[in-house]
Order: sequence, then C-alpha cells, then structure tokens
Amino acid sequence: MSYVDDVYAKIVEKNPAQPEFHQAVKEVLESLRVVIEANEEEYKKEALLERLTTPERIIQFRVPWVDDAGQVQVNNGYRVQFNSAIGPYKGGLRFHPSVNLGIIKFLGFEQIFKNSLTGLPIGGGKGGCDFDPKGKSDREVMAFCQSFMTELYRHIGADTDVPAGDIGVGGREIGFLYGQYKRIRNIYEGVLTGKGLTYGGSLARTEATGYGLLYLTAEMLKCNGKDIKDKTICVSGAGNVAIYAIQKAQQLGGKPVTCSDSTGWIYDPEGINVALLKEVKEVKRARLSEYAAKRPSAEYHEKKNGEHGVWSIKCDVALPCATQNELDLEDAKALVANGCFAVAEGANMPTTLEATEYLQKNGVLFCPGKASNAGGVATSALEMSQNSERLSWTFEEVDAKLQGIMVNIFHNLDDAAKKYGMEGNYVAGANIAGFLKVAEAMKAQGIV
Repeated sequence: MSYVDDVYAKIVEKNPAQPEFHQAVKEVLESLRVVIEANEEEYKKEALLERLTTPERIIQFRVPWVDDAGQVQVNNGYRVQFNSAIGPYKGGLRFHPSVNLGIIKFLGFEQIFKNSLTGLPIGGGKGGCDFDPKGKSDREVMAFCQSFMTELYRHIGADTDVPAGDIGVGGREIGFLYGQYKRIRNIYEGVLTGKGLTYGGSLARTEATGYGLLYLTAEMLKCNGKDIKDKTICVSGAGNVAIYAIQKAQQLGGKPVTCSDSTGWIYDPEGINVALLKEVKEVKRARLSEYAAKRPSAEYHEKKNGEHGVWSIKCDVALPCATQNELDLEDAKALVANGCFAVAEGANMPTTLEATEYLQKNGVLFCPGKASNAGGVATSALEMSQNSERLSWTFEEVDAKLQGIMVNIFHNLDDAAKKYGMEGNYVAGANIAGFLKVAEAMKAQGIV
C-alpha cells in the first residue's frame, strides 16, 4: 500500500462518522500523490502526512445560555486549531444546526491550503457551534455569543488564533463576540476579523469573498481565451458570498440570473436585481419568495427533494456559493449538457468528488473553493495588518490588494499544475501550491 493510501485508510479508521473530513482529506491527498510519491521516503520517515492531517489542537465545550422564555439552552461549541506552520490559526466560526466536529475538521483542513495560497502568514483553523441564529432575537443571539466567547477567549489571541465569520456569523455576531472578549481580557486587539468599521474592521471585508471569487474567475477565463462579459451566470446561495459575487459579476459585464436559500430559489432572466436582493436578505432577513413578489420578471421555486434547482438553468458559468456538497453528479451532468464551460466554488467544498471529476473530464474549467473563495480570508489577514498598525486603508486600497492576491493565486495554482504535468487541473494545482509552502515550513520547524 502506498503512503498516501495508508494515511487515508488510517484517517477513515481513526475518525469514524466524519464523511466531510474524509472527503476533504481524500481530495487533497489524491491530487498531491505525484508530489508525495516523489518524496515518499522523506515524508514517511517524518510522518509529514500524519501530522498534516491531524489537528494540532481540538477544543470542544458546552455553551449554556438563556432564551427569551427564561429557558436554559445548551449547545456544543468547537474550535479546531489545525496547523500553525506558517502563521497563527485563521478561519471562521460557523453557527448552524448541522455543525459537528467532522464538519469543523473538514473546514479547518481546507483552511490550511486556502490560507497558504493567499501568500499571507496565516495558518489553518475553524470553529463553530450547532446554534441556529435564525429566528432568535438580538438579545438571545447576544446571550449565546457572550457564553460562547466566555469559553473560547482562553484559546485565541491576535498572535495565536484569529477567528472570523462564516455561515450564521455576520457583523452582529462578531460584534457581540468581540465585546465579550474585550470585556474579559481587557485588551483591545485584532483577535476577530469581520469587525464593524467603527471598531477596527476593514473596508471591503463584507464584499471580499464574492468579489475575490469573480476576480479569480475572470482571470481563469482570460487565461483560457474567454471573457466573462455578456456571459450568463448561475449562482447558488443568497448570503454574503452570493450577493457580492452577483454584484461584482454585473460590474464585470456578466449576467447572473439565479440565487437560492434554504427554502427555494429564483430564476430572473433579466438578471438579478442586487438592490432588491440586499433589501430582502440583508435588511429584512426574509425569504427569496419576497424577492419574486416584488420582481415581475423573477420565477420563484420552492425547494424540493430530488430537483436540481439553479443548476437546471442554462448558463455559461456556475458559481456554487451556498454550502458543502450542494452540486452533485446529476447537477454536473445538467450543467455540461447546457453548455456550461466554467465552475468556480464560492462556498467550501460545494461540489462532490464525483461531480468535480465529471466536470473536469468534460473540459469544464473548474477552480476549487480553497483558491476561488480565498478572498475572504485574504482580506481578513489585511484587516489583521491594519489592526496591528493601528491604521485604516481605503476601500480602493483593500480592493486593489484583494484583486492582486486573487490573480496571483490563480497563476500560482496554474503554474503548479503545469509543473507537475497536470495542466488545466486547477484542483491539483491549488492543493500542490498550498501544500508545498506548508510542508517546507513544517520540515524547517522540526517534529512538533
């Protein structure tokens, strides 16, 4: 059995009932096989892959809080500090009922390579809780966030671990978390990113993941002789990433026609109205059915099991921006049949392994989330820099740095794929480019 296969078998054996983590490790190790087999004796002796796939630290804790009815509720909190070889742990917090240790481990593992690709000195980590902020009052969210931080604070710090937002954790939640950290530690430092502009946040952070996704997508198309202008684009999701991906796509001349939430999806052949979408999702925190009610050109479809939603619409470019494994093999077949020639992931691992392989075999340009959605964490690292310098950069300065980072990411993964004889395989290119930097740092720092 090869070293890669041996390590993967041990991962599955030692981490039962964590399919998302297994999937993430398998995808990375398979695309690294050519690099690992060229250095197998050295890596095996140093147990490099075992150390890479085992978190440096896992923190799990209970989060008790009181709801508006006076009832005490208890949730499960997590922080997985996966790898600090190239910098302090950096990765978001996810508040969603689906959160469990396996999902947080998959996200933290992906974060190692994503953060490496940015070229910035940040390691990989992730955290979260099975708490659902939907339908909760501001007081309940505050009570929960304060309890969550009362445990988490002892494990994080500006030079140790810097969490950010993710699904279910936006500006409101970050504000409550930061206030409690400051209260307990009596320190005003850049320990969280995604903060409000009045207390150390960075301009362009809200837009960063969606904007970055389009900067990389546009560069990928350009380097393959295509242009995003006048292309029909299908987007899933209706959160932060999707909204600003749609906005930037329109600014670059593309035509996004879909988006979705947990209850349904819309198809707007005239193009998504970003102002209305923001009003419905960011201001009213309402369902997409309200968008369709105010937009005569839009069709609203209730979410049904077995249907393919936004991926059934004919498009040139697909941008999955909702959640993991939302684009399966049948969706991939529908996209190919409808003439889609590019897919770039805005969410973390939204495409199944089978779907990814099908898209690649059918000549679709495919960029994995660890590269294409790295704009969020890259701008978080820029926020950390501004906090350390006690400075605030303009929107234009941050946006220009973001665009430069995303263009560089694409060229780095493109070069890595070509170097190892896999031209056009951007999944392999991203994993190899991210891995080599982390592996060198790990070897240099000894057996730790």
